[in-house]
Amino acid sequence: MNTNTAYLIAVVSAGCIIARTGRSVYWRSKRKKITRTYTDKYAFYDAALSENNPYYKSLPEQGRRRFLKRVVVFMEFKEFKYVDLEPEETMPLLISAAAIQLTFGLESFQLDYFDTLYILKDNYRYGLYDKPFEGHVSREGIYLSWSNFIREFRNYSDGQNVGLHEMAHALSYVNFTVEDGMDNAFHDKFKDFSQVGQPLFERMQQGESSLLDPYAATNYQEFWAVCVETFFERPEDFNRQQPELYRSLCELLNQDPLTPDKVLNPTKND
Repeated sequence: MNTNTAYLIAVVSAGCIIARTGRSVYWRSKRKKITRTYTDKYAFYDAALSENNPYYKSLPEQGRRRFLKRVVVFMEFKEFKYVDLEPEETMPLLISAAAIQLTFGLESFQLDYFDTLYILKDNYRYGLYDKPFEGHVSREGIYLSWSNFIREFRNYSDGQNVGLHEMAHALSYVNFTVEDGMDNAFHDKFKDFSQVGQPLFERMQQGESSLLDPYAATNYQEFWAVCVETFFERPEDFNRQQPELYRSLCELLNQDPLTPDKVLNPTKND
């Protein structure tokens, strides 16, 4: 080995060591910040979620602590941008909670691909569409109108919830479009959900009425998102009227809203 080669190897090795050290310091710093935020803000966050998120409020104490830890992690790794409204501390908290509610039974819960969430004041225009939007998901981020988000969480029985709806779109985008932050169990079990759901979707497209909002017949992605809204907001009716589809969602999301603990099988990441 000549001198130049030995020097190059030494430089590369040193660079790798520095990079590993840098990553280690970064993650230690993140963990400390997450732990500090969870400890310092627990009482405030717990009160805000109990007031505004019925799913969280219904959890036993251990489940609430697990849920809130995931919320703090989710917030730490996201950037929240506000459009035409003044930021409030509860905004990222409650929006993060919608994501965690959907992914509470999954190993991969952070929707890793999405770094940025946009919070808009009210309905908004997007692209060339004529109708105003309450929310949407694109490669640029997750978009939600705050007035609709908070109103629909406070009316938690009509099967209308833009927060859960858009998080459902984000979860499918992560798992099937970009596969960045994919949850393997969710990815593999989605075909089982579709085996049950596809026939109902096709019947709805032909005009059959259902417990699901008619918007579910728009396309299969909307069918999936509307199923999620109904699953969480009207679980009793869903289980009674569409028991096989309800059970497939329980298996897919590893949770059952009708049970006290929600999560069916413990995950490794808590």
